[in-house]
Parts: sequence; C-alpha cells; structure tokens
Amino acid sequence: MTIVQNDIKEVLQKFRNHFSTEEKCLELLSGKKWNDDFICKKCGNTNYCKGKKPYSRRCTKCKSDESATSNTLFHNCKIPLSEALEIAILSCTFPDISSYELSRSLGRRHMTCYHFQKKIKACVEGKQKDKFLQGVLNEIYKRIEP
Repeated sequence: MTIVQNDIKEVLQKFRNHFSTEEKCLELLSGKKWNDDFICKKCGNTNYCKGKKPYSRRCTKCKSDESATSNTLFHNCKIPLSEALEIAILSCTFPDISSYELSRSLGRRHMTCYHFQKKIKACVEGKQKDKFLQGVLNEIYKRIEP
C-alpha cells in the first residue's frame, strides 16, 4: 500500500485544526488519564486540587503534583506534545508509514521520528496494549473525523 502525501497532509490539517496548542493537547491527555478518577500514585488519596502546571493535579494529602503526561508514553518527551501526538496519529492511521516519511512530513529529524514511532508501535502492538494511548487516539479520531 502506498501512502499518498495528500492523505498525510489531510490528516495533519484535521489534527492541527483541533489540537494546535500544547494546552489543547494537555487537556485531551488529562481528560483521558483521569476521567474524574484521580488516585495519587504516592499515597492513594483520591482528593486533589489544581496543580502548579496546566492540567496537573495536586494531592491534598501528600501535596505531590502529577502532570497529565506523567506515567504515560508522553512522560519526559523531548519534543512538543503536539508533535508527539502528530507522530502517534500518523503512525496509527498509516501503519506502514516509514520514519523517513514522518520526518519529511513533520519537518523533524529522522531519528526523533524513528525513536518515538518505535515507542508508539511497542504500545500499540505489544503484549499489553496501552489502553491510555488507545483512548487518546480514539478521542482524536472522534474529533477529526466528520
């Protein structure tokens, strides 16, 4: 199957229409991560307040902050979250896309696309499929498809 450059551009344009900023991406991740079900990773408390960073949550008992990306595929991601999600959506929409094609389409270094695509494929195709990533991708598909 050949991937047509116009198809890639169309998917990217739809994605960027809905998730153009880091804040919108963080909103998506926090909604999928917690879904109003916060449990502190350190102490198990379920009560929280707003954290220091956007869309983070702070445990009211032990005062630890948890970001929307912590303990996810996107934790300590060195590229902007919107670009990481672009790699994820293109890799899952076009399973046969090469890291070279991702690099050309996104204007990113080849090795950056290669390493992040490898992480995504491990989550999608691994023995324990990442339910969080699947939920994020499903939510993106819902918003970008007419």
